[in-house]
Amino acid sequence: MARFINKRKEDIGLSPDALLFRGEQKVMDIRLRLIDFDPNGFEEAELKAISSVAEFQKKDTVTWLNIDGLHDVELMKEVAEMFELDHLILSDVMNTGARPAVSEYPNCIYVSIKMIQEAQEGQGAKRISVENLSLILTESVLISFQERKGDVFEPVRERIRAQKKRIRNSGTDYLMFALLDIVVDNYLYILSELGEKIETLEDNLLLEPNQEMIDQLNSYKRELNFLRRNIKPAREMIFSLTKIESDLINESIEVHLKELRDNIIQASDVSDSYREMLTDLLNIYHTTVSTKLNDIMKFLTVFSAIFIPLTFIAGIYGTNFEYLPELHFKYSYFVMLGIMFAVAAGMVFYFKKQKWL
Repeated sequence: MARFINKRKEDIGLSPDALLFRGEQKVMDIRLRLIDFDPNGFEEAELKAISSVAEFQKKDTVTWLNIDGLHDVELMKEVAEMFELDHLILSDVMNTGARPAVSEYPNCIYVSIKMIQEAQEGQGAKRISVENLSLILTESVLISFQERKGDVFEPVRERIRAQKKRIRNSGTDYLMFALLDIVVDNYLYILSELGEKIETLEDNLLLEPNQEMIDQLNSYKRELNFLRRNIKPAREMIFSLTKIESDLINESIEVHLKELRDNIIQASDVSDSYREMLTDLLNIYHTTVSTKLNDIMKFLTVFSAIFIPLTFIAGIYGTNFEYLPELHFKYSYFVMLGIMFAVAAGMVFYFKKQKWL
């Protein structure tokens, strides 16, 4: 599978509004969850069919319909018909590889963003997973589409159940902000988890670098690049969302959208900082290794330089000529050792004076 883009050949030439699932199916059965609320009460249900939403449309309440699973073409047609949505919107919903975007239509606003979560694997290991989240904002209904079943939005449901005034007294626009806020908060959380690992690696790398650390560094770099590929487009989308002037977005929500913009800017800036930190750590590793190698080569060079004259003396003394000065002198061997020691000591002293040692 391609790392950055996955375009299937059979999708080439299709109409932009063709209702065709483009992506990896992550659930077998579609789940429809609905929460209907106002300041005075709420109702929560798991629906069997999309037609059950009709009765809630007649009420003067806020309705949140969450759909887990995107592969059912017939269901998407029913959604388009019930809420009078352009097929182009549902076509984008079914394309899980689409870039995060925001589009304004006469009767709704379409928003898509990549939702990143940390999944637990065997032996305490954690894996970062991504799925496409699509939101369709209408006057009284917010429709959210997820690729798989999950509880990432459970805090929002709990706030509705607990009768929190702000969310219970607000409309679908605030509900949309609450969902996007959780997505961006997950960006910051996962970045903070990765940041702790990077900072710990930095401390260890300065003490004693080794190959295992460089493997970890490259692993963190891959994770960070994966996060950046999803955070950067999300930032563009949220910037575009804050600039939309629509009757579907109340002026009172603008302050929350600006808060969302500030959070995504922070996530983007933090990812940039950690990227620079990883680059610096890689440079530190190579510099440290090079310095150690230079110290070793320096020692070996000095060691060799000291033994060159000693080898010369030993070579002269060990020649196979019969007539050599002091050859039959009783203490010739000790004289030779003394000269060799003096030469070695003199060279070490000279090297230190020249600050080569």
